[in-house]
Amino acid sequence: MAVPGNPDAQIQAFASFLLRYHSPDLRSILLSPDPKLHYPLIISFAEILEFDPRLAHHLFSRPSDFLPLFDEAALRAHRVVLRGSDDLRGSACEKAYIHVRINVSGSPLECPETFPSIGRVRVKHRGFLLTLKGTVIRSGAVKMIEGEREYQCRKCRHRFKVYPEMETGNRVVLPTSCPSRGSKGCEGTHFQFVEDSMVCHDYQDIKIQESAQLLDIGSIPRSIPVVLMDDLVDIVKAGDDVVVTGVLSAKWSSDLKDVRCDLDPVLVANFVWRTNELKSEIDIPDDVMKKFKQFWSECRDTPLRGRNTILQGICPQIFGLFTVKLAVALTLIGGVQHVDASGMKIRGEPHMLLVGDPGTGKSQFLKFAAKLSNRSVITTGLGSTSAGLTVTAVKDGGEWMLEAGALVLADGGLCCIDEFDSMREHDRATIHEAMEQQTISVAKAGLVTTLSTRTTVFGATNPKGQYDPNQCLSVNTTLSGPLLSRFDIVLVLLDTKNPEWDAIVSSHILAEKGEARKNNSDGLEHMWSLPMIRRYIHYVKQHFKPVLTKESEKVISSYYQLQRRSANHNVARTTVRMLESLIRLAQAHARLMFRDIVTQLDAIAAILCIESSMTTSAIVDSVGNALHSNFTDNPDQEYVKQEKIILEKLRMIQTFP
Repeated sequence: MAVPGNPDAQIQAFASFLLRYHSPDLRSILLSPDPKLHYPLIISFAEILEFDPRLAHHLFSRPSDFLPLFDEAALRAHRVVLRGSDDLRGSACEKAYIHVRINVSGSPLECPETFPSIGRVRVKHRGFLLTLKGTVIRSGAVKMIEGEREYQCRKCRHRFKVYPEMETGNRVVLPTSCPSRGSKGCEGTHFQFVEDSMVCHDYQDIKIQESAQLLDIGSIPRSIPVVLMDDLVDIVKAGDDVVVTGVLSAKWSSDLKDVRCDLDPVLVANFVWRTNELKSEIDIPDDVMKKFKQFWSECRDTPLRGRNTILQGICPQIFGLFTVKLAVALTLIGGVQHVDASGMKIRGEPHMLLVGDPGTGKSQFLKFAAKLSNRSVITTGLGSTSAGLTVTAVKDGGEWMLEAGALVLADGGLCCIDEFDSMREHDRATIHEAMEQQTISVAKAGLVTTLSTRTTVFGATNPKGQYDPNQCLSVNTTLSGPLLSRFDIVLVLLDTKNPEWDAIVSSHILAEKGEARKNNSDGLEHMWSLPMIRRYIHYVKQHFKPVLTKESEKVISSYYQLQRRSANHNVARTTVRMLESLIRLAQAHARLMFRDIVTQLDAIAAILCIESSMTTSAIVDSVGNALHSNFTDNPDQEYVKQEKIILEKLRMIQTFP
C-alpha cells in the first residue's frame, strides 16, 4: 500500500506495479534506438484501482502531484528491467523521458461526474483527473515550450529547479529567498542561471467541441482548448473524434490595469485516444453478423424481396418513395475507391441531390441519413459560408491557425446540406474540388496546405419557382452544370395531383398515429430497425470490395454510349462522370445485396437509378415521378420484365440470354 505523505514510498509502490503488470512494455521501450525521445507508457486506471485503491484515489484527486511521481517511477522501473535482463545488454539503452498515460476506458471513472460533456465542465472539476469526448475543430502548430530551469544561489551555492507556470502564460517566477534547508538557513535573494540547464518540450494547442448529436434540443455545442505535450503532439488533426484525459487548469488573462481578470479553462492532456476507426468495429458483434448471413440465406431465391425489406426500414414514417430509399441506401454504402498506376484516385463515395416541392420529405431523408452514418454533419445553405463549409483561418494568441469547416469535419462520413439553393454562387463553387478530388486546397494568411474531404455530400433543394419538365435541371435548380455533373444521383420529387396516391398516403399517416401500426409489424420489419441498418451499412462497406463482371461492364458501357448519343436536355449530366457514377452505384448495389461481384442485376439497378435522375429518359418511355414510386409485391418478377426492356433498348438481347 502507498504511504500518502511520502513521495518516495509512492514512487516505489507504483514502480512495483509497473514491474508486475507492464514489464513487456518497459522492455519494448528499452529496445527503441533513440534515448532522447519521449515514450508513452499507457496504463489502465482499472488496473491501478485493482492493485492499490488508495493510490488510485490519490491519482484521481491530485493528478498534478502524482503524475510526475508516476513518470519518475516509470524511469526507476525501466532501469530495474535493464539491470535484470542479460539478453537486453548491448541492444538496449536507457531512456531519459517516459510518460505514464492514464486510460480510463472501462474503469469506474466512466460516469457523468468524471466523464462530463464539455458544456458541463465547472469549477468543481478543476484539479481532478477529467475525461472529455469531442471532435477536434482546430489544430495549432507544434511549438517548443520551456519545462524547467536550474538556478544557483550566489550566497550558498545551492542549486534548485524552477518550473514555469502554465496558468500565467508559462512565466518563470523566482522564489523570494533561497529555498535551501541547511542548518544555518541561507536567506540569499540573488540567483544565477545555470548554463545548459533549460529543458524544453514539444507543445501544441488544439480545440475540441462536443458532438451536436449528443446535445439537448436548443443547446449550442461548447468547446474547450486542450494542451498536448511531448509524445502527444501531432497525433490528431482537425475532424478527428477524440477522448482526452487530463487535468483541468486555467489560464490567466493579461495583467492590465483596471481590466477584469478572467480565467479561461484549459485541459492539460495526459492521454489522447482517437475513436475514428473504432466506431464501426465496436457496433457489430458476432451475433449480428450471423443474423445478416442468415437473412440472406433465407432470401436466396428472392433476393430483391430481401433488398426491399431492408429499404423499408429507411425512413419508415414516409410511405413509399422506393426510388428515393434505394438511392439513399446506395449513397450511404458507396462504391470502391480506385487508384491507378500513376497514383490518380477515383472516388468511391457517391453524391446525391434531392430536388423537390415543399412537403415531399427531403429534410426527413437528410436527417435519417445522418443518423445512419457513423460520422455526419448537418448544415443549411443559408447558414453556411464558403469558409464554414471548407476551412477558416483564425487568429489566436497572435498566430494564424486553421479551423475545420463542415466538409472537413465530415471526412470519412456524410455531409448533409439542406436548402442547397440558398447558398451564394461563390460558396457553391468552393465545394467543387471537395466533391470530386476529395481535397480542399487552402492558401490563407500564409498557411498553404491541402486537407482531406473523403465525404459523401447529400443535398436537398427546392426548384426555382414552378418546376418545368421541358427545361433542363440547370434552369430549374439554378445550379451550374459543373456542380450538377458531380452528383451521382439527382432525384426530382414533384407534388403532382394523384387521387389514388393521396388516399394511400393519408391512410398510412393515420395508421402511424393509431393502433393499426402495432398489428402490422412482422419479424422482418422488426429486425431492420435503425441501429441494425446502421450496422449493416458499416459491415458491407468493410467486408465487400465488389469487382465488375464482363456482363455488367457491357451493360454499363452500352448505356453510357446510348446516353451520349441522345443527350439533349441533360448535357450537364451526360459527361464521363456518368460512367464513373454507374460503376459506383453498381458496386454499392452489390454491397447492398451482400455480394463481392457486380452482376448484371446490379448494373441494371444502377441504370434505373440514373434513369430516375433524367428529365427525359433514353430507355424507359415514361420516367415517372420518384415521389409516387412504391414497393411492388413481387420485385423479382418485376425485375425480369425491366431487364428484358432495358436489354432490348440497348440492342444486347443476343449477348445476354
